[in-house]
Amino acid sequence: MDGNKPDKPGVLLPPPVLYGLCLVLGFLFKALVNPPWIMVWRLWPVGSAFIVAGLTIALWAVLTFRSHGTAVDPTHPATALVQSGPYRYTRNPIYSALSTAVAGVALINGNVWFVPLLILVHIVLHYGVIRREEQYLERTFGDAYRDYRRRVHRWL
Repeated sequence: MDGNKPDKPGVLLPPPVLYGLCLVLGFLFKALVNPPWIMVWRLWPVGSAFIVAGLTIALWAVLTFRSHGTAVDPTHPATALVQSGPYRYTRNPIYSALSTAVAGVALINGNVWFVPLLILVHIVLHYGVIRREEQYLERTFGDAYRDYRRRVHRWL
């Protein structure tokens, strides 16, 4: 590892904070500005399924990280390159899962504000988190990470 680079990705914000802000702002915007011309059907069954699926996949991903003895929190050093569990299918299962859960909340609540907010979350995730994590993982795990990146998509 390069002695000038810290042994962590240096993410802009922890991803759960981004998703938490998305939820808070979505509910706040709906409470403050909910134009009557916006008709959105509340889809409880679909929204509930999204939430359950998202939280289940996130839990699976966290447990997979822990079973490999590496940190889930991107502000801590990675001690293993995890390629099993949900990481066989996507390099970012937790982010995909949290986005799915937030979409479920939006469907249950009939809240269209989550659409632009999730787009903004994904922009910040891409530039402020994922790219930094990928650079860090490449520095830390080298060819093993490059091979993993070639085999497994970033998103589903």
